[in-house]
Amino acid sequence: MAKGVLYIMTTIVDGLIKIGKTKIDQFDNRMYNLEHNGYCNVTGLKRNFAIEVDDYDEKEALLHKIFDKSRVPNTELFALDVNLAVLLLSSLEGTQIYPQISVQTKSDVFTTAAESVGDASIPEGTYSLKRKIKSYNNKEIKASMKAENGKFIVLAGSDICPIGADDISKAMQDRRKKAKVTDGKLMKDEVFNSSSMAAMFVIGYRSNGLVVWKDQNSILLKDILYPGEDN
Repeated sequence: MAKGVLYIMTTIVDGLIKIGKTKIDQFDNRMYNLEHNGYCNVTGLKRNFAIEVDDYDEKEALLHKIFDKSRVPNTELFALDVNLAVLLLSSLEGTQIYPQISVQTKSDVFTTAAESVGDASIPEGTYSLKRKIKSYNNKEIKASMKAENGKFIVLAGSDICPIGADDISKAMQDRRKKAKVTDGKLMKDEVFNSSSMAAMFVIGYRSNGLVVWKDQNSILLKDILYPGEDN
């Protein structure tokens, strides 16, 4: 069984991604070349996810077949939600090459992608969060989030819990440390790809954004997306 790397890259064109393959020892050079030179007259390529798998030739062909209707003819470019592609690749058996495990594990990648796919249906608007944090002496924190153009923006003025759990990703821990927070208040908007990541940033531990954020009528996101269902 031939081992190799399957990878996903985003491009300068929103919603256009590249799905390709390369040999293990050529991954870094391949990424460098694509990121600096582009592909098929498309620039701004940036590595998003990569995994080492067995039978990589066959698996790449299968991926291309699955997403064939979204494919730009005669290229490895696809008009496709990157999170949907990442969801599929991260479910394969193999070793994650990018991002590094120390930054975000394969499980984290899968969870984030799954949440982002579901969040695509969230109506644009402003949502709020209010919660007492046990590890923060039961202090109540309040935050606001704006859903816009597929992004989830934690707004300046939101409370940020200074205590974070050890089980959140290193990337989120680092982001919380680097954020502009004064006296527990966020001073500058922070943008995320999912409502759950936005909630995790505010609260400091893993959270399902659908059961945390509410609209102006105090309706949870899950009830907006799945009315009448017991979630």
